[in-house]
Amino acid sequence: MPNTVTVKAPAKINLTLDVTNRRADGYHDLRMIMQTIDLYDEITISKTGSPDIKLTMNRELPDKIPPEKNLVYQAAALMIKTYSLPYGFQIHLTKNIPAAAGLAGGSADCAATLIGINKISDLALTTEDLCKLGVTLGADVPFCIQKGTMLAEGIGEILTPLPELPPLWILLIKPNISMSTGYVYSHLDLEHIDCHPDTGKAIDAITRKDMTALGQNLFNVLETVTIPEHPILGDLKDFFLQNGAIGSLMSGSGSTVYGLFQDEILARFALKTAQEKFSEFRILLCRTKLPPNI
Repeated sequence: MPNTVTVKAPAKINLTLDVTNRRADGYHDLRMIMQTIDLYDEITISKTGSPDIKLTMNRELPDKIPPEKNLVYQAAALMIKTYSLPYGFQIHLTKNIPAAAGLAGGSADCAATLIGINKISDLALTTEDLCKLGVTLGADVPFCIQKGTMLAEGIGEILTPLPELPPLWILLIKPNISMSTGYVYSHLDLEHIDCHPDTGKAIDAITRKDMTALGQNLFNVLETVTIPEHPILGDLKDFFLQNGAIGSLMSGSGSTVYGLFQDEILARFALKTAQEKFSEFRILLCRTKLPPNI
């Protein structure tokens, strides 16, 4: 049984995001397609002799929350409490995924922490066990545990695997704005949204491996809130469509916008153009094909 493990925590993008209902408990019922990409944080976990949890990071997060509010810390505390572990952990988080970006970076880190502690503590928990724990910390955590291409329903925790996408290039642009998920959902005017994703068409395109059709069916209802407030997000979508992308979308509640590319040359040309045009923004080129060890 190892005393130290390192787990990769990959980000996600939304291919569709629909909000179908505002629930009495304040949450929303969702229907969306999520896709793992090969941009990832790394979580290194070591057992310690004391029951404490010590969390360090390679960079300070923009919200500057205290360590005990971080989902990594909360995941470790939950594992210690649930399984009466007689030791604590030293955890180092190497952040590569932009924060507050709609890429599920916090949920991915949480999921990787649960996976790592399961391994380092030899708990032999199943994926289902980990997902049951994870959903108590965040609706996206079960997806980040399972990864891949999934239809997510409920608050995001009801997952149905979809066929794997062909390898695609994803160019991400994160402008210098941060979106509060709570703010975006609270300002969503469901009664007056007259256009929703055709999730069935998107699933059919994925099943047929028709990526052109998938690109045409990317849709996120939360853009009805974010783009009027931050027109740069619409400008970024236009940029992608004018530079070879088969589709473009804001991921999650923002503020990252991505372009979907079938052709590596076009993706790299768009990357170069974006670096010149949007030099003040965070720009990352990724793929949907994951390395074997993620």
